[in-house]
Amino acid sequence: MKKRYNDLNSYLKGLYGARVHKISVDAGLTCPNRDGTISWNGCIYCNEKGSGTGAHNRGLSIRSQLEGSKKAIIKRFKAKYFIAYFQSFTNTYAPLKTLKQLYDQALAVEDIVGLSIGTRPDCVNEHILALLSDYAKQYLIWLEYGLQSIHDITLKKINRGHDFACFKKAVENTRNRGINICAHVILGLPGENRAMMMETAEMLGDLGIDGVKLHLQYVVKGTALERLYRNNQYSCLNQIEYANLVCDFLERLPSSMIIHRLTGDPHPAELVAPDWALNKPEIFALIKQTLEKRDSWQAKYKKES
Repeated sequence: MKKRYNDLNSYLKGLYGARVHKISVDAGLTCPNRDGTISWNGCIYCNEKGSGTGAHNRGLSIRSQLEGSKKAIIKRFKAKYFIAYFQSFTNTYAPLKTLKQLYDQALAVEDIVGLSIGTRPDCVNEHILALLSDYAKQYLIWLEYGLQSIHDITLKKINRGHDFACFKKAVENTRNRGINICAHVILGLPGENRAMMMETAEMLGDLGIDGVKLHLQYVVKGTALERLYRNNQYSCLNQIEYANLVCDFLERLPSSMIIHRLTGDPHPAELVAPDWALNKPEIFALIKQTLEKRDSWQAKYKKES
């Protein structure tokens, strides 16, 4: 069967010869867009949990979170190796000493082969990048920058707190250090049309980024976006629209770029809309069917040297 996009699981299995699984950890960090440094309100789609599990508030250490998750993952997926995914809020937003302690705790756990660190492009500096570069000599390191869109008008609308130039600068500073760069992009942001989303795809394809993570813009409780949604000022993409946009996006990315994710993972108890966002197998199947129906693939419309 023809492989239509460069997925993360295949990439990791190619590196390690076995199933590698990411485990989300909650380091108890915050975000400059929530602690008053930039804003108190956060991005309009983010609630007070910041995509976190709440594990840190329950008193669970990084080690205990990883060890607790490993057992279930080994049983379900037969994984042999693991990547610690620092997911909630901004995971380079702390003193360097604190960050090193957190990362060291994760890497000390048996069969952890690397780190994936979710952060903002305005929350890295030379010292943090030097630390991650040092880890990259021995471990697989992914630095996941939240971008969401290349359009400053959109970034302002969603209260992102940085512009596209900030992202480009962070990418330039991260390159050539052994650190893999992943960009997070949301499809269906308020005010964005297909042309704007495709411009984001094309620009990312030209920046030399190693991976991309696509998210559906869904609405969760307790957010500014929920208020817009309930006041009929925002409407969600339907399933077919989203599948088509994902395929359009993939067609414009370089074949070498690793696709970390094709949609998001809303918490069922927090999701307001759309309901179909909870059915990931159905979404994946529709994206696959759409690619097959088009006879399309990643980089179909990307000129590569």
